[in-house]
Amino acid sequence: MQQIKTIFSSLFVFTLSFLSFVSCGQAPEEQHTSYETLVLARDTATARMAWSASIRGKGDVSIVARCTGTLQEILVKNGQRVKKGDVLFRIDSRSAENALEHARANLQTAIANRDNAALEAESNKDLAAQGIISDYLLRKSENTLQSAEAQVAQARAAVRDAELNLSYCTLTSPVDGLVGVIMPHVGDVVAEGTLLTRVAGVIEMEAGYSLTESQIHALVREFGNLDNVIKIAPPLTLRFKDGTEYSEKGHIASLSGMVDQRTGSVTCNVIFPNPNGELFSGMQGTVVMPVLWEDVMLVPLTALVRIQDKVMVYKVGADSLATGALVEIEELGDGERAVILSGAEPGETIVAKGAANVHEKDRVLW
Repeated sequence: MQQIKTIFSSLFVFTLSFLSFVSCGQAPEEQHTSYETLVLARDTATARMAWSASIRGKGDVSIVARCTGTLQEILVKNGQRVKKGDVLFRIDSRSAENALEHARANLQTAIANRDNAALEAESNKDLAAQGIISDYLLRKSENTLQSAEAQVAQARAAVRDAELNLSYCTLTSPVDGLVGVIMPHVGDVVAEGTLLTRVAGVIEMEAGYSLTESQIHALVREFGNLDNVIKIAPPLTLRFKDGTEYSEKGHIASLSGMVDQRTGSVTCNVIFPNPNGELFSGMQGTVVMPVLWEDVMLVPLTALVRIQDKVMVYKVGADSLATGALVEIEELGDGERAVILSGAEPGETIVAKGAANVHEKDRVLW
């Protein structure tokens, strides 16, 4: 037993001696890694800014029943191309026709009553001039004439209303386009406000997308103000999901001019002509705009370290140590480069490649 205790004591002493040697001896040799670096400088570049966009017909309209009645005819099919003014639906119009006839009859009665009142007023005027009747009777007949004229005006308005209600029984397309899904069937009773179908305008198509605040700033720097963005921005290209590009160029039609507080973005709409009907409402694509960036600091995306919603670069000082710095950037859309908007200055050196592998205060050799 004494021998075993001696062996354990010797091992314990040896272990302490080894740990002491490691802790008191020289530290392991520092490992250095060479990184590619870049001295920031102002430059000029042309880039293609790109945004995901949803496409819809510029003249997309909903066809809604304006009166209540039985759907008598459906004169189009799903997906059918129609012209402005083409008849789409007919609702049973017999009740509306009867109402119009009644209104016209009332108008004729009102006109006859007015004419009789006019004759009586004219006659009373002559009689009053001769002193045969009193002024009271003259004024009464004139008032009766005015009342009859008002009734004629009301009857005319009733006729116009009846004609309008009759017109609601025939629904036409307000635009050139394609008929969407037809909701009801012949024989259904449709109420006022019932959606019957939608017609997608196809002569011009609208691609809507969102611009971030920094993208808006970039466009304003490029063109001077939002009005100029609309007026003089270069033609835009529409790229389909398969990578091919639409043959027609588009132009910016509108910018919302107000940042949506929920998304932090501004809505932009681009109009593309659609002479051959290649574009359809509901399609998705990418809108691309060439933008000239002047007097900006360009960096490769490999120089950026993303931490949640923050972006950082590693600056390299004269002592070769890396120091992280938060920056504001705008990607050029080419998948390779970005512009540093703030957080760094020309003349500073940053890690240009492999920044994601750098740690704070790492020694960077270049």
